[in-house]
Amino acid sequence: MALKLMYTANILLAGWISISSLFFSERAIHTVFENNFAYSEAIRLVGALWWAIFILSIIGLFFPMQMSLVLLFQLIYKSSWLAVAALPAMLNQTAYPKGMSICFIIWVIILPFVIPWRHLFSATT
Repeated sequence: MALKLMYTANILLAGWISISSLFFSERAIHTVFENNFAYSEAIRLVGALWWAIFILSIIGLFFPMQMSLVLLFQLIYKSSWLAVAALPAMLNQTAYPKGMSICFIIWVIILPFVIPWRHLFSATT
């Protein structure tokens, strides 16, 4: 049940972020990125990443255990971004998307308890 809740949350959040970043970049700059970045094609690149998570999460609703690797991927990239981008920006008091950071922190706290570790690392998978 927890896996399906995470996939549903991914569908809602990653869906909105990906569509706005891919097709309405100026709006994404204001809402998702909180006016902390100027427009560049990197916004669309991020949108494409979130689009993939959106699609994989839809599949995850039907095959939750098989798609749990996408949750591990999110744990890795969100933790990395927090450590390499958000934390230094916070310490240096430079601009960074605080709302995104809070969302990422929540995900990083919850995901280790939701990811089916035994399933991911069992030899019979």
